[in-house]
Formats: sequence, C-alpha cells, structure tokens
Amino acid sequence: MKVVFAGSGSGGHFYPLIAVAEAIQEVVAERRLVAPQLYFMAPNAFDEDSLFQNSIVFVKVPAGKVRRYFSLQNFFDIFVTIYGFFVAFGLLLKIYPDVIFSKGGYASVPVVAAAWVLRIPIIIHESDAKPGRANLFAAPLAYRIAVAFESATTMFPPKTRGKIARIGIPVRREVAHIEREGARELLGLDTSVPTVVIFGGSLGSMRINETVLSALPDLVSFANVIHQTGKDHFEGVRQTASVALKESPQASRYHPFPYLNAESIRRAAGAANVIISRAGSTAITEISLWKVPAILIPIPESVSHDQRTNAYAYAHTGAAVVLEEGNLTPHVLVSEAKRLATDTEVASKMSAAAATFTTPDAARIIADEIANIAISHDPIPPAV
Repeated sequence: MKVVFAGSGSGGHFYPLIAVAEAIQEVVAERRLVAPQLYFMAPNAFDEDSLFQNSIVFVKVPAGKVRRYFSLQNFFDIFVTIYGFFVAFGLLLKIYPDVIFSKGGYASVPVVAAAWVLRIPIIIHESDAKPGRANLFAAPLAYRIAVAFESATTMFPPKTRGKIARIGIPVRREVAHIEREGARELLGLDTSVPTVVIFGGSLGSMRINETVLSALPDLVSFANVIHQTGKDHFEGVRQTASVALKESPQASRYHPFPYLNAESIRRAAGAANVIISRAGSTAITEISLWKVPAILIPIPESVSHDQRTNAYAYAHTGAAVVLEEGNLTPHVLVSEAKRLATDTEVASKMSAAAATFTTPDAARIIADEIANIAISHDPIPPAV
C-alpha cells in the first residue's frame, strides 16, 4: 500500500497527517497487510523528526502561494505552482500511490491536480468551519471529503456533498490522552489553586503575551499560570514577568515555557482548569478531547480567514467563550478566566459540551478508508 500525504507547511495541516499515518500503521498491523510506503509531498518537511518516526519519506514539490493582499509575488507564484504540477506529475507517475490524502493549503494544489490527471483516488480533509480555497478547488476532484465542522458542508459545491462526511480532526496519539494523575506535582504547581494554561500557537502570539503580562499579578492571585510564549518571545516575556511579579507573593505560580512538547502538553492539559488559546482547528479539537473549558482568542479575519469562524462554531456548543482581539483587555481576560476556573457548575457544563464536539477516532476512520481503497486496486475516476 502506497499513500501520499499533501498539505501546507503548518502544524494545523501537518500534524493531522501524522495522526493518520499512525492510524494506518495500526490498520496494517491489525489486518496483517504488507507494510505501507508513506510519502509527504510539500515544499518543506516542516517536522523531520515526526516524518522519520512514522517512516514517512519527504518528497519536495514546489508550490506557489496565493496571498489575500496585493503582491507581485502572487503573479510569479502562479508559475511556481505550474512548475510544481509537472514535478508532482513526474513523481506520482514514478511512485504511483494507491491513494492521495490531502489536508489542503497552497502546497497541496500541484499534488492534487497531478493526482487527478493520473486518476489516483484523492481524499481531502477540511479542518476549518469555512473551507479553504485549495480544498474548494479539490472537492470536485476528490473521491471522499472529510470535514470537522458541520457548517463546512454547505460551503462545498452542491454536486460534491454526497461525498462529504463529518468526522472531526485527526489528533496524534501522543497528545490525544492527557496525564491527570500527578500532573500538578510534576509541573511544580500550587495544588491549592486552579490552573490556567495559555497557548498562543506554536510561534506564540505577541498580542496574547502582552495582555497576559499586564494581567499577570491578578492571574496568579487566584491560579497557577502555565504560559507557552513562543520561542522568539520567551526571553522578553520572562524578563517582563519578573518585573511585573516583583512585589507579588504568588510569583512562583507563574510558569513560562518557550514551547511545550507532547509530554509537557499532556501534563499541562491534565492540570488545566481553563485553557486560553488561539482558535486553530487542531487546537480546538485537542481542547475538546481534553474536555477543558476554553477561552478562544481568534486571529483577526484580516489575517486569518478561518479562526473567527472556528471559534464561534465551537463556542456555539457551549464548550468555550470567545474574546476577540478588539475586546481583549487584561481586566476582561482575568474576569473570564477566574469565572471559568472557580465556578464548578459552569466548568462541568462546558466540559460535557466539549465531549460532544469531535470524534476521537477520526484518524482511524480515515485510515480505514485509505486501506479499503488501496486494497481494491481499482482506479476510481472522480465525478467532476
């Protein structure tokens, strides 16, 4: 069985692919199939360690971006995408995989287009409540379409909706299950107060960091604070925090980290009473699996077309509240964090709502379908 993964170089696209790769290995072992050959086609490898650990071969395929603002680079990148199509066509002709699994994004376009010409079955997955342009382009070419949000279904072309199934977002095994027992002790937290965990995205968020620093004396007055700052922001945040908490008797409750690896995420989530986070679809899915009340701070629509829609779609379940950047102040952040961390009735209702949002076995559902298509060995021309 040969499977090619395609998607843009961001964590929201990349790590669900890794989750599906893990599930494919499980399916192969259970069905006693021949070991799969897995490939990742994209302009860059993103996380070489994860590729290596999952026996995925990286194959470089150029792709041009389409920016949402005027730029001459948009014109030149059209030719990069065309060149990427021919590169992908030659590579796919050589590998000739059984299935393409695409997460969307600009990097997937050359691979999906070449796969359609070669009549290789394509499965696409849309993580966001509002489908991206790459997946809207790929939908008529796809054999199966998986979505995470019900609202995304109505935004695909009507002729494609019979191929759509809502299954949630694939999540890696290493972060799907959290460590509750002993997490507070292992992290050196004050066990007498609740814990607020702050994720600003893998690169960190300057706006969230600034607001947290302004609110820090009030936050540590009632809770432990675990703060993922982003690697580039860590030193500046640490120094500012030491000044802000100089007179605070609860200064030891603040725990900044430049980046949290999978093990640290499991422990932080296990200790969390409230999570403050950006509203990327993968982050929301992980939070829902952890069943922790959340405060979502989406990136503004002028920067990201999807996070605001994601945030409100998840908040509609009752599992989160949304604070938009325009309304984000230290006082509001502290007030909401304290309310969710200390009101056990509200927290219980939000946790129950979170449990209804996603499908824990999304990766397995996709892996089973990939295996079924691969085993059939029948070319499946897409309905256009």
